[in-house]
Amino acid sequence: MSFQAYLDTVETKTGLTPRQLVDLAREKGFDQSTKATPILDWLKTDYDLGRGHGMAIVHVITKGPQISTKHVGTDGTHADAVDTLWLDGKDSNPHQ
Repeated sequence: MSFQAYLDTVETKTGLTPRQLVDLAREKGFDQSTKATPILDWLKTDYDLGRGHGMAIVHVITKGPQISTKHVGTDGTHADAVDTLWLDGKDSNPHQ
């Protein structure tokens, strides 16, 4: 599953875009200095997200939408089309 697919699934499960979740995380005081555990606990408690999907959101909260180019343009199961994740809703993603 691509990184973007994880975010798209999170949106389907929660009804919130990744950007909305990042904004909610900021309101809770989570930022780039926050460790993964408190964010994962919040996502599990409030949205019933598991670790894999939660870690995708942790990444965008703590590191932003940029990802490694390791899988960009490859044919593997983790291939992403671009190195910048789309946070504004799966239905409006110009790369899909």
